[in-house]
Amino acid sequence: MTRKKISTPTVKSFIFLSLMLSVVLSAGSNSFAISGWEQAEKIQSRIKPPVFPNRDFVITDYGAAADGKTCSTEAFKAAIEKASKAGGGRVVVPAGVFLTGAIHLKSNVNLYLSEGAVIKFTDDPNAYLPAVYTRWEGVECMNYSPLIYAYKQKNIAITGKGTLEGNGKKWWPWRRTPQRWADRTKLFEMGRDGVPVEDRQFGGGRLNPNMIEPYRCKNILIEGVTIKNGPFWHIHPVLSQNITVRNVTIVGTGPNNDGCDPESCKDVLIEGCFFNTGDDCIAIKSGRNNDARRVNVPSENIIVRNCEMKEGHAGVAIGSEITGGARNIYVENCKMDDPNQDRAIRLKTNRVRGGFIENVYVRNITVGQVKEAVLLIDFFYQDVEKGDYKPLVRNINLENVTSQKSKHAVFLRGFDDAPIMDVTLTNCTLNNNASPNVISNVKNLVFENVKINGEIVRIIEE
Repeated sequence: MTRKKISTPTVKSFIFLSLMLSVVLSAGSNSFAISGWEQAEKIQSRIKPPVFPNRDFVITDYGAAADGKTCSTEAFKAAIEKASKAGGGRVVVPAGVFLTGAIHLKSNVNLYLSEGAVIKFTDDPNAYLPAVYTRWEGVECMNYSPLIYAYKQKNIAITGKGTLEGNGKKWWPWRRTPQRWADRTKLFEMGRDGVPVEDRQFGGGRLNPNMIEPYRCKNILIEGVTIKNGPFWHIHPVLSQNITVRNVTIVGTGPNNDGCDPESCKDVLIEGCFFNTGDDCIAIKSGRNNDARRVNVPSENIIVRNCEMKEGHAGVAIGSEITGGARNIYVENCKMDDPNQDRAIRLKTNRVRGGFIENVYVRNITVGQVKEAVLLIDFFYQDVEKGDYKPLVRNINLENVTSQKSKHAVFLRGFDDAPIMDVTLTNCTLNNNASPNVISNVKNLVFENVKINGEIVRIIEE
């Protein structure tokens, strides 16, 4: 086995454990990154938020009560129905606290939260029945309705300066119950065995609903609102296209409290958002295992910019439900900094997931401190080493990334028969790395003007 290590005066052994490792230091090798960012401009130009008729439907006109106690589910439903039949407009939530169950959006409706408005979702699971067609941890099923849900709709929005309160603290303990783990195992087995989705019935079980989920929708805008304490993932568009998430604040530190998880989606812009979450701040996904191979739709053409990520498992993650693949991911001008954030950029898969991740471009990222690594690519997610599906990860580019503190600068682990390919770091300064950087099974790893602990990286043969 060939062994190499990166050495600086302050960090003496950056171990490279790889059968297939090529490190190249050469000017001009970032041509792929240049063409990649040009492609990002083309993607951005076609992401257009929906526009709505200038008509308002105020929920208090349909019986909603702003006392935080009276359930207003029927009032929301009536206002949305009226707006949709009229050809669209704003369903307005005025200032006050409105208790409700599931809200189902329809085409051409903008759910608008006025300043001082709070939609407080009930913690009664029966308020999210009957079950709807959804995806849970990457597997399609019939489960509790997401708190805000849309299915096969066009031109929908959630906007304003108000707050969506998911009441997640009542849902989070489900994760520790035996029924939750039994339901989860049963669902994954059904997905593996190809059981028809309509027969995967979990309404009334213990699979927490997602908070906001447009499913097979087009032209989606979520802007300005504060989203708090979802039962599970906060924003989870699935199999949807032309999505803008802008100037949204997401705060929820419960288990599985991902911030924004586009899954099998195309043409997505996430910008100007703040995340403080109990799991990944942003996680790009495309389904799990055999069920995702059946659906076979990647996530592609996704832009993340001008966001701030605090607590979370990762600032931006790709995976682990990545079987359908992900391509053309662009992350720029973001700040990631919290002692409880584990990684800045994380790509995670294994031999059961398989899938591909390609054409990832990251630039102008400021990392204060993260626990584990600034860049982590790991083919051994959840310590799974066996399986029939080799991941493909290639063309990963980081440029102008700075960090002040982490255990590792980079942590890359591929397979000997499926190495990580074409990883480029350019003009990066990664300081206060406490432990050696492990890089295993990487082909064509490129460093251009990379400083680690204050020194330009040098390659030394063992």
